[in-house]
Amino acid sequence: MKALIEDSIQLLQQLIKTPSFSKEEDQTADIIADFLAQKGIAISRKGNNIWAKSLHWDEQKPTILLNSHHDTVKVVNGWTQDPFGASLENGQLFGLGSNDAGGCLVSLMACFLHFRERKGLAFNLIFAASAEEEISGAKGIASIIEELRPIDLAIVGEPTQMQMAIAEKGLMVIDGIAEGQAGHAARDEGINALYIALEDIARLREMKFDETSDQLGPVKVSITQIQAGHQHNVVPDQCSFVIDVRTNECYSNAEVFQILQSKIQSTLKARSFRLNSSGIALDHPFVQTGIQRGHRYFGSPTLSDQALMPFTSIKIGPGDSARSHTADEYIWLSEIENGIHQYISLLTTYDQNLKSIA
Repeated sequence: MKALIEDSIQLLQQLIKTPSFSKEEDQTADIIADFLAQKGIAISRKGNNIWAKSLHWDEQKPTILLNSHHDTVKVVNGWTQDPFGASLENGQLFGLGSNDAGGCLVSLMACFLHFRERKGLAFNLIFAASAEEEISGAKGIASIIEELRPIDLAIVGEPTQMQMAIAEKGLMVIDGIAEGQAGHAARDEGINALYIALEDIARLREMKFDETSDQLGPVKVSITQIQAGHQHNVVPDQCSFVIDVRTNECYSNAEVFQILQSKIQSTLKARSFRLNSSGIALDHPFVQTGIQRGHRYFGSPTLSDQALMPFTSIKIGPGDSARSHTADEYIWLSEIENGIHQYISLLTTYDQNLKSIA
C-alpha cells in the first residue's frame, strides 16, 4: 500500500507539471497511458480519454466505472505559487489541478490497481481518465460512453472531502430575446424592448417551481447578462438577456424550459438540454455501504461529468470543492492517502455486501 500511495503522489506531481487545459490534454493523457503501461496494463484510448479494465472480467457481473478527469481550467489571477510547479510544503501539494481533480484521479487509479488482478469480486471494474470535463466537452466522457457500456454504477472522483454527493444540480443556459419596435426617444414612439425584457426578468425572479428536492433544493433561475440599444436617442427594438438555470432531479431541463417560456413574452432558446441533474437513490446498496462506513451524503450544487452519464452515478473524492478554480490550489497529501484507503474500503465492503445478498 505504501508503494501505491507514493506512486500516486509522484504521478500527480508529474501531471501538475504538465499543462492540461481543456482540449489540450494530450500530454497528460500520454503520461497516464505510460504509467498504466509500465504496470503491464492494457489500455484503450480515444482522443485524450484513457481507460482500462479489470483482469478477471465476467460479463455476468455488474460493472463499476471509476472515473475522474485530467483537464484543468485556465490559470486565474492571484497565484503566488507556480501553478505548474507541483511544490510540496508541509504536506500540501500546490498546483493547478491538484485538488480538481488530480487527487481524485490518482486515488481512483490506485484503487483500480489494488483490485485489478483480484479474482472473485462481485463486480467488474473500469478505470477511466477523461478529458474536457471542465467544459463538458463533446470529446470528453461523452465520446466514450458507448465503448464503456454497460455500466451499472459510476463512482465519479471530484473533491467532496470523501462525502457522498448523491445528487447533483443540472445546468441549462438560455438566451432570451425581447422584440419591440424602434422609435425616437424624444417622442412617444416605438415599443421599448428593454421594458419588455425587464418585465419578463421580474417574472422570472419571482418564479417558484412546485417540486423541491430534498437534497438539491428548488430549481434556481438567475439572470446573468443583458444587452440592449445602440444609441441614446433610439428606443431599442430588441433586448437580449441570458438565463442561468440550475435544475434539480424533479424536472428535466426540457421541462423547465417549457415552464419558463410559458410565463414570459420574450422568445427563449436553450443552448443545450444535455446537462441534466443526476444522482443515485438513497437506498442504493452503494449509498447504504457508504453510510455503513460513516460517509455523510449531500446534494452538490456543482456540475461534473455525472451530467453526461446515462447510468446511475455517485460523486465522491478527496479534496475540497472550495479550493477548485482558485489561486494557489492545493491538496493535502494526507487527503490523497485517506482517499485511496477510503475508496478501497468502500469497494471491499460493497463487494462483501453484494455477496451477502446474492
